[in-house]
Amino acid sequence: MHKLFFKRRGTQRLNAKVRRVFSLGTSALSLAFLCVLSILLFFPLPTWATPQPERTPLTLELLQERLHTPTLHEGNLTVDLQKMVIDLRPENISFRDAFYQLLRKELGAKPLALDLSYALILGDFVGSDLGLRTPLYANAIAPIFTTSEQEELERLRFICLESLSIPLPNSKDCRSLLGTESTTSSEISVFRGVLTLVQTRFNGEVKFSHTFFLQSVDAQNATFVQATNWNETRFARPVSFASANFRQPNNFHGSIFFDKANFKQAQFQETTNFQGSFFEKSVNFNQAYFKQLAKFNSVQWQENTDFSDVRFANQAQFTKSNFNQLLLLKETTFEQAVIFREVQFNQSVNLQNASIINQADFSDARFAKEACLNVPGLTFNSNQAKILGNPGEIGKMFCIPTLQGNQSILRNLGQNFRQQQQVADANDVEYTKQRLRLIELSRSLTATNINSATVASLINLGFSPTQSEAIAQRRLVKLFRNSSELLTLADIDLEKYTQLSDRLTVGEPFSIVTWLLQAWSWLALSVLLLLSGYGTNFWLVFGVGGVAIAYFGLLFWLVDRCRRVRPLPILPTYYETISILISFTVLELLSLLAIFRNAQQPWLTLGCLLIIIVPVPVALLIRLYQQGRYHNLMDISYFTEDGTFRQLRLLIGRLPVIPRNQTFRERYMPLQSDRHWNWLNYYDFSLNNLVKLGFNDIRLRDEHLPGLISALAWYQWSLGLIYITLVLWTLSRTIPGLNLLIYLK
Repeated sequence: MHKLFFKRRGTQRLNAKVRRVFSLGTSALSLAFLCVLSILLFFPLPTWATPQPERTPLTLELLQERLHTPTLHEGNLTVDLQKMVIDLRPENISFRDAFYQLLRKELGAKPLALDLSYALILGDFVGSDLGLRTPLYANAIAPIFTTSEQEELERLRFICLESLSIPLPNSKDCRSLLGTESTTSSEISVFRGVLTLVQTRFNGEVKFSHTFFLQSVDAQNATFVQATNWNETRFARPVSFASANFRQPNNFHGSIFFDKANFKQAQFQETTNFQGSFFEKSVNFNQAYFKQLAKFNSVQWQENTDFSDVRFANQAQFTKSNFNQLLLLKETTFEQAVIFREVQFNQSVNLQNASIINQADFSDARFAKEACLNVPGLTFNSNQAKILGNPGEIGKMFCIPTLQGNQSILRNLGQNFRQQQQVADANDVEYTKQRLRLIELSRSLTATNINSATVASLINLGFSPTQSEAIAQRRLVKLFRNSSELLTLADIDLEKYTQLSDRLTVGEPFSIVTWLLQAWSWLALSVLLLLSGYGTNFWLVFGVGGVAIAYFGLLFWLVDRCRRVRPLPILPTYYETISILISFTVLELLSLLAIFRNAQQPWLTLGCLLIIIVPVPVALLIRLYQQGRYHNLMDISYFTEDGTFRQLRLLIGRLPVIPRNQTFRERYMPLQSDRHWNWLNYYDFSLNNLVKLGFNDIRLRDEHLPGLISALAWYQWSLGLIYITLVLWTLSRTIPGLNLLIYLK
């Protein structure tokens, strides 16, 4: 027991010593961590992680040496001031004045390039003082310029002439440049050589206003700590501000970019002003970041404009701009409002996978015939954000290639316009959705299903025998879920997949019943889209009804008034024939005008309508005249009218033939064929059958009536049930307040 006791005491003492050592070690580690943290606070990690270039202070002697011995860089004589510390602060005024004077003298005398890469510039940098000031009218351009340089200056005058026909904010300045006498406002500072500012840091303001750069400007990764002023600056050659950092407001107001402009990955920390600028070539803002207000009002974009993957943290304004080519906004994020009021779009706007978090305003925007808003994958929540535009116009501008993956976008767009009481635009979005659904149904019925197609069918489709066998082996293991899984097969390359993807479909193999149901859905949807725009276009439905009413009215007049030629002719009068033909022509022309003005595919709409109203009636008519008519009451009209009263009535429950009852035979009297206005009754009967509305209750008599004539009337009456349903459904979707049926679909 004593041994066990002492053994436990020894173990406890040992554990206590271990704990004390561990505690001291922990304290030491904590102290070391605090020391490291303190060092990091006083000496930030970026200073260590990013090696800074060793810079040399620029003196007048060193400046004169570099001016007198320019280096050859990329074929240009260059004044090399790389990795210099240039002090242009007010307390160093003597050096500052000499700096501008010496550089202006040398750079103005000959087209020398200036390289300020990796330099640190303290104080304000007035770059416009480095150029040669010259008037811009042809007779007074400085003779020191070469022929090519004078041609570049003339290009500015040409752009100014264009701006007179395209009003720009800088038109006032351009007008002063077109004079014949020299004035202060007609002079510009010309920078003759290449300007390189790669990773240059400007601690003060940068001023290049009213400067004409005849050669390229390269300011990649440059840092502008204070405000920059490029007001009404002209860039004759490519300019690059890729990855540049603008920490204070920058002003490119009224600038002209004759060549490509690159602002890729640029950081704009404060207000950005490009108002009234002119981009003659393509411009790239890919992956740029705008933290504050971005003004692009009244900008002319002559070629493609790339704002892909850009983040606008504040409002973006493009009011009255003109986009002559593509506008790319793929994966762009608009955290605040983006304004495209009165903008001219001559080609498509690509908003694929873009995010609109607040509001997008397209009010009074003008779209060319081939222009649209391409919005597949658009992130847009109609409960938080809004898309604004001219009622009845903006809804037609959305382009979506496929329904798959875009149903939520279409639903949000439709809800967005309904919340704003823009019913026509919501209906246009719904029409687009159903048209895409029709394309999917067509593809499922006609395309080759790779989950059920035979090897021979796959070969006929365009796959090689090896590829077809690979597909067959793959689906034995697991059926394809989407067509892109074909690319997982080693024998199928991207080129073959792209070539055949539109003719392929993936899904469970169809049974005959399923295929017939799909075909019926396709047929019904096709008819709804062609004849009513899926219930979104009342005037299209009106035109369709007008064609049918006039057509059946003519047929009923024909079977009633043209009965036989011999032995005793029963034919209409000359006056009646002329009247019915003229009225038929007028009604058909007006109805066709409504169809062609409102239908997306007017010829298909007309073809669909003719298939419905022509074959059956014409077949009945041919059979009627082939067999002839031999019955009693041959000289009395087949049509009767309610003689008790005459008024405009809604005749929903009316049938086309009077009941077999003597009371009704006495009440309904035959039409009076000797009246000049009798031909109007046939249109009234056609109107009763199709729209269930008429001035008189006109019906067929019940005795001595050929069955073919009765069949013709019942056929139109049956079509009338469908047509009046279509009319009511369309009215409920197109007129605010009558949308009681809108949620029954």
